[in-house]
Amino acid sequence: MARQRYLVGYDICEPKRLRNVHKVMCSYGDPLQYSVFVCDLDSVERVDMQQDLAEIIHNNEDSVVIVDLGPARTRGEECFTFMGVQPMLPSGEAVIV
Repeated sequence: MARQRYLVGYDICEPKRLRNVHKVMCSYGDPLQYSVFVCDLDSVERVDMQQDLAEIIHNNEDSVVIVDLGPARTRGEECFTFMGVQPMLPSGEAVIV
C-alpha cells in the first residue's frame, strides 16, 4: 500500500483532550511542533487515525486539520520550508505499528 505524507495540526480547547490528542498523534507521526505533526500513512492508517481522533475531540469546540502532501517517498523534505530550528522529518521509510 502506498504511503502518503500528511501534515496534521490541531487546536484543542480542553487540556485533558489536548494531552490525549497529542498522545494519539505521537503514535501516528512525528511532531514538528507541539500541535503539528508529519505522518506517513497508508489509507487504513489514515482512517484509523481519524477514528482515534474523533473519539477524543469535541466537534463544536476543537479543530483538527489534515493536509495531504502527496506520496511519502517523493515529497520528503521538499514540501517544507523552515525558519529557525529545523525539526527532524521522517525519511519516508517509517512503519507505523
